[in-house]
Amino acid sequence: MGIPNAALELDAIDQRMLEALARNARSSLKELAEVAGLSSPSAAERLRRLEERGVIAAFTVDIALEAIGYPLQAIVRIRPLPGQLHVVERIIQETPEFIECDKVTGDDCFIGRLVVRSMGELDGILDKIAERAETNTSMVKATPVKRRLPPLSR
Repeated sequence: MGIPNAALELDAIDQRMLEALARNARSSLKELAEVAGLSSPSAAERLRRLEERGVIAAFTVDIALEAIGYPLQAIVRIRPLPGQLHVVERIIQETPEFIECDKVTGDDCFIGRLVVRSMGELDGILDKIAERAETNTSMVKATPVKRRLPPLSR
């Protein structure tokens, strides 16, 4: 993890570099240096410091799920039955179709995002959980806001 106040320490150069990387995590050092108004070695040093501080946790790829055969996504709220919390958590972790899951407060314990090839596949996955938890499923029609950076300046 990074320093809790790391966001407070982001200057305009750090912000420009992070925004450029959010648009394209494969940006070259030369491109980052141009965006930041720095030399390539200076941009490399800034990037290294952002990683060391935990501001940058990973460089990722955004995959078009439909292109690899997953046309359907579902958001599933999961409420484990008494005594089943850890078992349900393990089932979620071991089910690769869960591409994201948060443990939350409130009536539900987990909110997960699933990708599936068909409604039948979704039913099969939910059936594995149904013996140990109540679920409430919503199909994703569109994603008007994809994962993005939070505001970097105050």
